[in-house]
Amino acid sequence: MDASTGSGSGFPGAEVRPGNPVPPEAWEQPEMREALAAREVSAVYRLLRKHGVSQRQIAAMTGQSQSEVSEILKGRQVMAYDVLTRIADGLGVPRGYMGLAYDETTAIRVVGAADGRQAEEDESVKRRRFLAHAAQVTMGAAVFGPESGTWSEAPARTPAPGRIGMTDVRQVEAATRALRSLDYQYGGGFCRDAVVAQLTWGQQMLDSSAADPVKQRLFTAIADLHSLAGWTSFDTGLMDSARGHFAQALDLAKQGESHPLVANVLYRMGRVYLHQEAPNDALKLFQLGQIAAQESGSELAVAVLCANEAWAYAMMGNEDQAVKLLGRSKDEFTRADVANAESWVKFFNETDVYAMTGTVHTVLAQKNPEHTKYAIPALTRAVDAYTDDMARSKTFMLSALATNHLLDGDIDHGVRIGGKAIETAESIKSERVKDRMRPMQVEAERRRNNADARDLADRLKIFYAA
Repeated sequence: MDASTGSGSGFPGAEVRPGNPVPPEAWEQPEMREALAAREVSAVYRLLRKHGVSQRQIAAMTGQSQSEVSEILKGRQVMAYDVLTRIADGLGVPRGYMGLAYDETTAIRVVGAADGRQAEEDESVKRRRFLAHAAQVTMGAAVFGPESGTWSEAPARTPAPGRIGMTDVRQVEAATRALRSLDYQYGGGFCRDAVVAQLTWGQQMLDSSAADPVKQRLFTAIADLHSLAGWTSFDTGLMDSARGHFAQALDLAKQGESHPLVANVLYRMGRVYLHQEAPNDALKLFQLGQIAAQESGSELAVAVLCANEAWAYAMMGNEDQAVKLLGRSKDEFTRADVANAESWVKFFNETDVYAMTGTVHTVLAQKNPEHTKYAIPALTRAVDAYTDDMARSKTFMLSALATNHLLDGDIDHGVRIGGKAIETAESIKSERVKDRMRPMQVEAERRRNNADARDLADRLKIFYAA
């Protein structure tokens, strides 16, 4: 059978799961176990190819580009721990087979069995399931399809504290703020395990007795922590874990009667779909988020959703709507009470307005270079304003700014800024950073006849190979 269709596999006696051409039995074969134990990823990939799994399928499962898979097949070694874990998780390999330490108990208790079930589904089906769930939480009706069950089975729990007070909830909120700061500065790969561990304790508190005001605030606090777990999972390429955490965050935010947080979770999951180049699905989540944002009365939340809707429209090639939504985002931001905004939306400040403006015009500039004249000044303002504690965001903006200068024919500026982007990115554990730098790589490669552009392209190759 043709493995590329997902309808068959070369592994003897194996049943192929929809959406994943590699059956669990594949990892038990002696030759495969030996390659996994030695962390010889190139040997693992060659065995998969031998049994009919295409490079494209390997790339889709592991979140790598086909060129990266090709380089590994040619013998490039994979040493980075976070890349090895992403490959193991993407392929469905038990981490222990590769000697990768992981607290499985924590993962099971926090996310439950959702990842195992969702891994068997096609990505488009997963997106529709989440949209249905989001619609049901936001509007009380599954407008995109029937809800297909709970997102997490009841986890086994250790004894919870007997009774909690507001001080306990504040401790969860403080831990979330601290972990979010680490995510901004160093990337999700640096702090995701700590976030998941903190969730273990937070989940236990939901079983404790408490006064109603404490309980309601606890729902919101744990929802925000799940949202951070989803965001850091997304940043490390663990898309199914991200989806599971965001789904639970929605439920808890609704129980906590926090419309702004519902809007924020929907915005973040929409960003996942933008990253997966599914702007139509992302737009649906942003539009649902708008409902929650407007119910909350938070102009700042509305501004965030408008900016991201603009991004989705730009990816869909709808220039007029993209520019219109950017304008509305700026208007809503001007009216917003930023100083008194909730912590989970307070990140969206004037710098982020410039960043989103530059990002949207960068997408449009790749089809119409005229947009560089709007992107470059906005991105320059954002780069100048971002401090070291926002290193990931600054790297996004540097790579976008370099891309625009290259598109504009200003290769010297593009190469210089691109070099800064690479230097900053090297200290961040984030798969998203690598993905967001791809347009810069594309533009540098297109100008290989220029020595400086060729040097930048070669530096990027080394960066991606590390």
